[in-house]
Amino acid sequence: MLQATNPTTGELLEQMDSLSASQANEVIDRVADGFREWRVTPIGERGKLLYSVASELRNQKQALAESMALEMGKPIKEGLAEVEKSAWCAEYYAEHGEQFLAPETLESDASHSYVQYPPLGTVLGILPWNAPVWLALRFLAPALMAGNTCVLKADPNVPSTAKALVDCFYDAGAPQSVVANLAVVNDVAKQMIDHPRVKAVSFTGSSQAGQIIAAQAASGLKPAVLELGGSDPCILMADADLDKALDIITLSRMINAGQSCIAVKRLFVERSIYEQVCDALTQRFQALRFGNPANEENNLGPLARADLRDQLHRQVTQSLASGARCLVGGELPEGSGFFYPPTLLVDMKPGMAAFEEETFGPVLSVMAIDSLDEALELANATEYGLGASIWTQSQVSIDAAVRQLESGQIAVNGIVKSDPRLPSGGIGRSGYGRELGPQGIREFVNVQQVWIA
Repeated sequence: MLQATNPTTGELLEQMDSLSASQANEVIDRVADGFREWRVTPIGERGKLLYSVASELRNQKQALAESMALEMGKPIKEGLAEVEKSAWCAEYYAEHGEQFLAPETLESDASHSYVQYPPLGTVLGILPWNAPVWLALRFLAPALMAGNTCVLKADPNVPSTAKALVDCFYDAGAPQSVVANLAVVNDVAKQMIDHPRVKAVSFTGSSQAGQIIAAQAASGLKPAVLELGGSDPCILMADADLDKALDIITLSRMINAGQSCIAVKRLFVERSIYEQVCDALTQRFQALRFGNPANEENNLGPLARADLRDQLHRQVTQSLASGARCLVGGELPEGSGFFYPPTLLVDMKPGMAAFEEETFGPVLSVMAIDSLDEALELANATEYGLGASIWTQSQVSIDAAVRQLESGQIAVNGIVKSDPRLPSGGIGRSGYGRELGPQGIREFVNVQQVWIA
């Protein structure tokens, strides 16, 4: 059985039946059988399906947002925006997929030589709870448009949301032999990676789980795309537009109650403005409200699970014991649910828990720096490499940051975000491979050379 918990109240939600290993194998076989027909379906017809999926997502936007609020605590207004962004992703690949997969002529000793991009087969997507609609679409839309069939294994925290999402595909006209929801516990999902008809794996989740899945996929010589954790640095120089920068930094750190891989987590502030920034962030953090995600007046909902809150609080308390100061938050609230307050840690140093580890919650770590060179060295002093950002008006500083920051994404005077038009992914313990953009649709294809005498 799949047993989710309402993180707002701590109460158990209605159980859902889970598939046995043999039943899961049957689902994969059904979708793998469907690949033979789906791969030869004209790409324009695949695009029409994705347009219909986008329409159906918008029709079910309120219900999907309410399901996310119930199962993982996402504020309704954020859930509505997530579904809208997911619909955009479907439309983006429907419009541009054919262009991204067009054969490319390469000159050789042949009369005609070119590269084409046929699909691989059935792709297994193993996805987390923190953005259950968006993270599914950024896997499903490009993979389906390329001609693969897809099996979606969602996190056990969000079983109803996953079912409702795949039902949107069916309501839009997708055959059950093309896309399927694999409602299984994690132990069964691990077995499915080895299914001989699963040809590739897409995984979004923790670095620890990613290492296990990567090793298992590699043992079967199956390609994988891994989007894992992050400890994203942000550099704030004295010449930046401070009000705009601090608004965006606060937004980035607090989206989804801080449960975002690409949120700002470590903020490096030029010393001349350090106290000013700490004061301004204190005001912003104190103005945030956390509570029931169904109440649109609240900025933050709960964390998704009790163990996640316990882990976050350990990181905060250990950092304080190591000499950091807490200006806002940092204490477990009373009452039901898995809430954690917006927390501002300052005077951070390397070696502290909240500096070295990924903090998956509404906690921002702030540190003073004396130069851009020092900031860049500290920003790169991490095993992660997902996103990074810098705020400055100096083109020299921008050029240096773009050359030296070690991450999959760099934002200059803006927020690190995922966008269907641009590739997303990381390096190091943040994973490998890319989702989204023209690069994302080519992850699960055969880069096939054709040589004609």
